[in-house]
Amino acid sequence: MLEPPLCHCPEQAYITLSERCIFNCRFCPVPKLQGVVKDTATVLRMVDLAYATGSLSAISLTSGVARSPDDEVRRVAAVVRSLTREYDLPIGVSVYPTSASSEELYAAGASEVKYNVETMDPGIFARVCPELSHAYVLNALEHAVDIFGRNRVTSNVILGLGESDASVRKGVETLTEMGVIPILRPISPHPLRRGEIDVARPDAARLIRLGVMLRETLDRYGLRADRGRTMCLPCTGCDLTPHRDIL
Repeated sequence: MLEPPLCHCPEQAYITLSERCIFNCRFCPVPKLQGVVKDTATVLRMVDLAYATGSLSAISLTSGVARSPDDEVRRVAAVVRSLTREYDLPIGVSVYPTSASSEELYAAGASEVKYNVETMDPGIFARVCPELSHAYVLNALEHAVDIFGRNRVTSNVILGLGESDASVRKGVETLTEMGVIPILRPISPHPLRRGEIDVARPDAARLIRLGVMLRETLDRYGLRADRGRTMCLPCTGCDLTPHRDIL
């Protein structure tokens, strides 16, 4: 059955605020695209159109970093506050973290948050995200669980950057022990990054094997991917989601 998207995915208004980024992570086309930066009025119009269908169940916001992480978090928090005045719906946010981003987003009305660690292999992280700090993102994720609670914090872990299955298993264990739900995201090589990074999309057997491992690890730590109400977990469009695709 084909599910019609509202904004980007079924039953959600999933909107990118800043389609540009000052950071140059080697796998990501966004810094090359340097797209638009949506203002609050534009976001409200998009959500209103999705709401008018009668099928909207959640609002999700993601963003690059147009000027600075602190400025981006403040701007996203302002959009969340505007949305909570208009809609009684769960709101998820995916941004690059700051020292106060979890407190700011939670106070604004966000119900779930995602800070992407990208890879749990520190060596690969240093190579593909040379301007960012792996430890900083991990610390932000751990703190986010204190603010938002278990089953309300997620993080993308990209598959296909050259990592071993052993490093994925170790990374999944680290994140789930914190109370974070990892999202195992197969890499999609982008033509704008051709020649800058050597990546390979995992085959089906590897995705299933690691997906089963993730589900078993979540079960061991009492986490449930099917309790996610916003962003990637309920969408399932890009990933094999434990407790939804892998039972």
